[in-house]
This record gives sequence, C-alpha cells and structure tokens, in this order.
Amino acid sequence: MYRSAGFGGGCVQLVLLWCACAAAVAEPIPVELERADDSWQLLRGGEPYLVKGAGGTGPLAELAALGANSVRTWDGDGIGPLLDQAHALGLSVAVGIWLGHERHGFDYDDPEQVAEQQQRARRIIERYKDHPAVLLWGIGNEMEGFAQGDNPKIWRAVNDIAAMAKEIDPHHPTMTVTADIGGGRIAAVNSSSAIDIHGINSYGGAASLRQRYLAGGGRKPYILTEFGPAGAWEVSKTDWDAPLEPSSTEKSRAYRYAYDQAIRAAEGLALGSYAFNWGYKMEATATWFGLLLPDGAQLGATDVLQALWTGQQAANLAPEIESLKLVGSAVARPKQKVVVRALAEDPEDGKLTARWVLRPEAHEHFTGGDFRPIPPGIDEAIIAADSNSATLRMPAQPGPYRLYYYVYDDNGKAATANLPLRVKGKGGAPLPFYVYHDTIRGMPWVPSGWMGQVDHMELDGEYPGGIDGGTAALRLRLTASTGWGGIAWQHPANNWGDLDGGFDLRGARVLELWARGEYGGERISIGVGLIGKDKPYPDSAQRKIENIVLTGDWQRYRIPLRGLDLGKLRTGFVITLSARPTPVTVYLDNIRYVR
Repeated sequence: MYRSAGFGGGCVQLVLLWCACAAAVAEPIPVELERADDSWQLLRGGEPYLVKGAGGTGPLAELAALGANSVRTWDGDGIGPLLDQAHALGLSVAVGIWLGHERHGFDYDDPEQVAEQQQRARRIIERYKDHPAVLLWGIGNEMEGFAQGDNPKIWRAVNDIAAMAKEIDPHHPTMTVTADIGGGRIAAVNSSSAIDIHGINSYGGAASLRQRYLAGGGRKPYILTEFGPAGAWEVSKTDWDAPLEPSSTEKSRAYRYAYDQAIRAAEGLALGSYAFNWGYKMEATATWFGLLLPDGAQLGATDVLQALWTGQQAANLAPEIESLKLVGSAVARPKQKVVVRALAEDPEDGKLTARWVLRPEAHEHFTGGDFRPIPPGIDEAIIAADSNSATLRMPAQPGPYRLYYYVYDDNGKAATANLPLRVKGKGGAPLPFYVYHDTIRGMPWVPSGWMGQVDHMELDGEYPGGIDGGTAALRLRLTASTGWGGIAWQHPANNWGDLDGGFDLRGARVLELWARGEYGGERISIGVGLIGKDKPYPDSAQRKIENIVLTGDWQRYRIPLRGLDLGKLRTGFVITLSARPTPVTVYLDNIRYVR
C-alpha cells in the first residue's frame, strides 16, 4: 500500500508514470462504515473520513488544490487512468457503475438485459477493486426514474449487484444514488440489504434534506451525491415557460447554505458530499450546472467550496454580479434592438472584462442529466458591448433565446448571469432538430413506443458505421416471419397521448433521414406523428409514407411537412418494418427536421 500527499502540476506526470508501474503491486486502502449508537462515519485506512468532493470531469489537480479529498464518477468503464491520477493527488474515487434507465429503453422485465448489466458491473468491480483510490461502489444513478421510484424489479437488480460487490470486494462499502428522496426511494434503499449508503442528488431541497430524510424513515447514512443551485424544475418561469436562472453569485450562496444544512447540521448521519458539477455541461442552459466554464475559468462557488473544505478563503475571489436587467420588454419584434445593463464588481477592486453571447433557447429544460449540445452563439446579434452593458439586435426568426453575460477578473476567475428573451411570431425549435445523430446523446424523443411483434424486435442505438464516415447508426432488426414491428420516438418516454410533452417544429418543412437495408428489398414505412385526437395530448400533425423498398446502399428519404401544424409533436418519428421469412435488418442515420 502506498500513499501520496498530493503534488503540484509539474510533478503530476512523473507521479502518474510511477503510479502506472506501482499499480500492479498496489493494495486497496480499506474503507469501513462504522456505527456507534445512531451515529455513522466512514473510516478510510482506519482514519475518520468525511467526503469533501465533487463530481465531474474537470482538472483533478485544481480540485485537489481547492482542498477536496474525493471525486465521483457516474460510470466505471475505462477509469484506470483517472484512478491513478486521483491517487497521485491524494483523492479517493466514488466509482459509479451505471445502471440502465427505463426512459432510455432499458427493460428490467428482460432477464437477459438484467443479467448482462450485472455481468458488466462484475467486470468493473473485479478490475478495480484493489486500486488504492477506490472509496466505494456507487451502484446506479437515478435508475429508479423520476416518478415514485418504487419499481421492485429495479431495486432487486440494484440489490443483487450490491450483494455481488460485497462478495467480490469486502474492502469497500456500497452506495446507490436516487433522484432526491420522494416516493418510495427511502423505503427501497432501507430494505435493500446489500446497500450500505444512500446517495442522494438534491438541489433546491438540499437544505431541508436532513429533516425530510429522518421524517421519511431514513435509517442508513447518506452522502449528498449531487448538490448545487435550485434546478430548472424548481424556479420561476417566464410566460413562455423559460426558467429564470440564478446568477453564479446567487448560486455560490446556494452551495454554502446546502452544505451547512445537509452536511454540517447532519453530523453522524451525513458522510459527506459531492458538489455538482466539477466542469461544465449543457443542462437547461449553457451555464446552469457548472463550477467551471468551458475555458476553464473557476466560478464563485469554487471559492465557497474551498472555504468549506479548508477553512481558508481563496487568495483571489471570483467577480460578483449584482444585477442584470433589460431596458424594456423581454419580448421583442424580429430584428428589434434590445439594451441590457449589468452591474458587477471584483472583490479585489480589479478590472473586469465581459463577453456577451446570444444563443437559441434549449428545446427542453428538464433533461434528467442527458447530454445536450450547447446551442451555438449568434455572433451578429451583439452590436455593441462592454462590461456594464450590451446592445443587441434580435434575430429575424421568431422563438425563444437567451442572452449570456460572462465577466472575468484579471486572474481568470469569472461570474455568469443570463436573461431569457423571445422574438414575437410563430416560431419553433432551432433547426436542424435531430431525432437521431451519432455524435449527440440524449436525443429529444425516446424510442420507447414499441409496436407489433415486439418480442421479435431489436434496436441497437450505436451500431458501428454510418453515412459520411459517421461512427454509428441505428440498427433495427425484426426476426418474426409474419406480421410487422415498429418503434415510435416519443416525448416523454412511453407517451401514447396521456402525457403532455412534445416540441414546436413549426419552422420545419421536411423530415429527412438516411436508410439502407442489410441486403436490399426490405420494406418499411416511416412517419411523423401517431397520437390521434381521441387522446388528451394528441400529436398536432400526422403524415406517413408507406411501402418504401430499401436498397443495400445508403439513400436519403424525405417526409414533406409543408402545410402541417407542427406546433406540438409528441411523436417525432415512427418506423415500421414488414416481416418476411428471413430476418429483416435496416439501418438509419441522421434523422432530422430541416427547413
């Protein structure tokens, strides 16, 4: 067993080389969960260990320099280099093991899928169980979904994997992570005999977590596995349903308050926390969840975390934004000029510089953490700007937008704020709008509407190869010899017209896609919209092209949409395959709505 007290940037590469050589003979650092009466604590290497960490993919050396002692991952595939670097920097790792989500198409009623998932977890645990950076096994993240979270088949699968982890690796505790603690989550974790720790992702409710957890019957210790500002689902919204995002200065206060109430005030119950997100990501907006900006600049919440973790204030504090206000209405005419005023200051009275960016608004604000690309900036929109104001010309395209304000001090720290805006007129989501593309995960619609011979159908969402040298394509296979099979891409998942949802695609004129058959001669039908007006939430339009005969080469197919009301498409794409005596296999790529 070896230890490292942490190293500066110039030594990290040498240390990592040493770690790579030493890893083969390294021993695990044992981690125990100790209970005395009703009080819990972690012991790592025999010493009390309060988790002070963050989750994300930002620079680990910077995280360690802030005083963190741990980092969290959401999955364990290929994390060997991360474990080595973390150990070299004195960080432990809560190793996540990703479990399938039903909204992504995982079926906990399918014993083959469940067994394959368990074997994948086994491979991860067996490979990394002896690494000295491992702190615990995080079995799943919000795999219970966002409703009641009490599906017994999901929790049986979670407990089975946790029991397997304990058998393979007696040196590290197990944890599972839920989307807050509503519904049946507390009861499910309490009744899971192999789960040691309840990991809880909580944002606006983090400050009241301790009280709610105890009132709900929580008996096991918890780790606050994600926390930060209130989420987009927890704040006020504009008349057009755009959430009002707090500034990074306001978010800093939220991190401190959540930590004080959920961790400091819960000594003996809370084992620590992982702030979200050590890095940046597009979720609701380009800046909602992130301790860093894409250029690496640290935001004010990093100063708060450093003070909480070390008791010492940062030598240089991030800028603070006091206000960001429009001069006039947030609803503008196409190409109208809009003026915005900002008030920001540097705690050290240094000079501030600013960057303003107008982006199209995201097509949805609650993604469940799924990947979304950051909408591109509209460079020509900013007419004039400085650190205190900006004048912009709104686009001609009607619809929702968001103006982002980034302000930096001379030492590279930053602050952010933004304002939702809207251009009057009939508009829709920014185009092209993808149903599927090989480089984008977490597409707006989910392929959850399986129809026909569903027991004889398979869908591979990342089959190698695609058009134009793409890395992947959709592969749909029907093995029945008679009848038909089909899939509808739905929003939200499994929506047959009983749930609100959908997207405004009124700017689109065509849905286009590329398709080919395995051999040629395969027959398909494709369409837009499926839900009729007999349901509470129908599709605003339907159109279908039937009896397409595919070739063995990629061909482009188009569904004309001109003249249709595309204001609310809950079913973004539908495909059906006609069975034949031999299996039918078709490939799809670049399914998108275009102008």
